[in-house]
Amino acid sequence: MERRTQQERRETTERALLTAAADLVVETGLRSVTLAEVGRRAGYSRGIVTHHFGSKQALVSALVRASQAGFVPGVDEVAPGLERLLVLVERYLGAVGRIGSLSRAFLVLWAESVASPELGPLFRERDELFRADIVADLEAGRAAGDVRSDVDPPVVAAIVVAELRGLALQYLVAPDSIDPATAGRALRAHWQAVLS
Repeated sequence: MERRTQQERRETTERALLTAAADLVVETGLRSVTLAEVGRRAGYSRGIVTHHFGSKQALVSALVRASQAGFVPGVDEVAPGLERLLVLVERYLGAVGRIGSLSRAFLVLWAESVASPELGPLFRERDELFRADIVADLEAGRAAGDVRSDVDPPVVAAIVVAELRGLALQYLVAPDSIDPATAGRALRAHWQAVLS
């Protein structure tokens, strides 16, 4: 049997802890997340959670970053510009229909961030980065002549983020109310028509 390196063991433990934290968030929100409960749920002690993350805030911050990473597959393979934005819009909503507990936890925490002094700054930063990526795509699209010159990139970016997150939350609350893949295709067509 092949022995795992210390780094591989650390990554496995962190994944288990983040998954346990995500499950707790999805079940009952942030209030249920304690270092002790995360450790118990993952099959470890509270001490291992403290060792890996140090605090609840650091754990939640790591959970948010981990849940957002790789949510929309293949977007990074498309060059910046209008097509990349359209791929993002369509695949984001397509991914919503297949999300696991990490991504569900992200959306639950995002909704909770409205009234949370712990989460508010973290999600303002994440949303700012998300909007900045969209602005960069719009500016690249304008430079290439694919996006109309009268488009206001920051305004469009804010609307796109609101649409994507809002539709994702709607799906989580009432899965029968929306088919994410169909919504993704419709939103892609909408933005192509509006921006071109």
